[in-house]
Amino acid sequence: MQRQGVATTIERSGTLLSLIPAFWSRVLFPGPAATAGPFRLRPFLLLLLISSSLIFGNLSFHLLEPDEGRYAEIPREMLMRGDWVVPYLQGEPYLDKPPLLYWLVMISYKAVGIHDWSARLVPALALEGCILLTFVFGRRWFGEQAAFWSSLLLSLAPGFVSVGRLLILDGLLTLWVAASLFTAYEAIRGDRLRALWWSASACACGLGVLTKGPVALLLLFPPCLAYCWLHGQLGRLRWNWLGLYAVVCLAIPLPWYIAICIRSPDFARHFLWEHNVVRFVAPFDHLRPIWYYGPILLVGLLPASLFLGPLAAFLLSSKPETAAQRSAPLAFTLLAGGWCLLFFSLSGCKLPTYIMPAFPLLTLACGAYLCQAGWLEGRLVKVSTAVMLVILFSAHNIMLPWYAGYRAPVGRLAELRDYCAERETPIICYPRHCDSVAFYVGRDDLRGYRSKQTHLLVRFLQEQPRTVLLLTHRHSLEGLRHALTPDLQLTSTRHFGLGLLPGLSDNLAQGVSWMMGETSLGLCDVAVIERRTPRR
Repeated sequence: MQRQGVATTIERSGTLLSLIPAFWSRVLFPGPAATAGPFRLRPFLLLLLISSSLIFGNLSFHLLEPDEGRYAEIPREMLMRGDWVVPYLQGEPYLDKPPLLYWLVMISYKAVGIHDWSARLVPALALEGCILLTFVFGRRWFGEQAAFWSSLLLSLAPGFVSVGRLLILDGLLTLWVAASLFTAYEAIRGDRLRALWWSASACACGLGVLTKGPVALLLLFPPCLAYCWLHGQLGRLRWNWLGLYAVVCLAIPLPWYIAICIRSPDFARHFLWEHNVVRFVAPFDHLRPIWYYGPILLVGLLPASLFLGPLAAFLLSSKPETAAQRSAPLAFTLLAGGWCLLFFSLSGCKLPTYIMPAFPLLTLACGAYLCQAGWLEGRLVKVSTAVMLVILFSAHNIMLPWYAGYRAPVGRLAELRDYCAERETPIICYPRHCDSVAFYVGRDDLRGYRSKQTHLLVRFLQEQPRTVLLLTHRHSLEGLRHALTPDLQLTSTRHFGLGLLPGLSDNLAQGVSWMMGETSLGLCDVAVIERRTPRR
């Protein structure tokens, strides 16, 4: 019974279900896979030059709040503590995410020093690795020309290369998800399941679980099972192969998961339950409609998204000569990329970066189509890629560093360090945390109070002779003035928010500043509160 594999009564349960695999493999995707041909060094070096210039060109700019400040500060505190098990933020355990990104950033800190650019070096390397993997496997499935253009489109997609090079988890997760899917398909697409590729996929998936949790497994198995069923290969996935995958995959993250549960028993409930199950089915933040990722995909996938309409027509065409160009690898990339979009669209909690793992797969499908449909003979593809290259190069090296510096909570770092110099003086963030301040001034004892905790903040201020407040909302200072009791004195304030843009009239500059918003700056004002008389 076991040797019959996972194939069950699904394939025998009715005429309609039994017709779907035949229609899929014989009508929709009947074409053969392409051959790679001889390796040419010139297109590979050109791809490497373009991608690396966009990814590594300028990584040294101010950390953006809130994510970059948080993910730079956590590994700094772990490194200072010498603790590789429990992530810490402001001296408290931070149990929202697994530690692989933190570990890699810690290694980067130890190798080249603690800097904003050394922290960003980790996601940048992950993006470059993902682009090279796309080229290598695209070459095996669609040929060298399609692999080059697929990887080039991925290198130019702003939703991938511009967002992923920031210090966030999704770039690293995208690398492991892409690696696990590519190698899993290599394992299942031949005449028999190949153990080496299968084990490599399990290793990559295990690293994904160590990066962001069970989502790496959820993005892998549904498209693989669907592909095997649609192509009549479900019987290959026997329980012993699935068991091997589980053992190899879990061997990588499980030791840390056990260690963190021993050190911090709340982790299982907080991360595994609340941040995975509850946020998906009953979200408590980042609520968005189901169509939320449509516009994000269209903009983030440029210039490849210009060809999504013709690609859809190509997939739906009933012409025999067109159908012969639709191969099984194309079917897999569409299944895996489409499942990623569907999965995150069904989730109640949505952020723009969640769909990054779909980008390598969708650009592979688009690049294969462009080569097969003859688009490369015209000018649209080449002109659009050249324009996007110029835009992204300018954005990464000029606009983004200026924008980050203009909005940076530590734009006047020397003044900020003066406020935070005395270790015995508490530093309070209100009403949001500002972790990049902690990173740049080297403090790991910043406390935070939310707006609904204002009464607790006032009580804390009454117990301290002197307190420095980092006010992280444009109206925080005004609200604080009204909340202070008579025994508390506001002795000093300094505005750290957006300055007026030069070259504009005052009214226009104020309007632009208002539209850019100071709420997400991370820091608007600094205030010093002193207690007038000791409490009796």
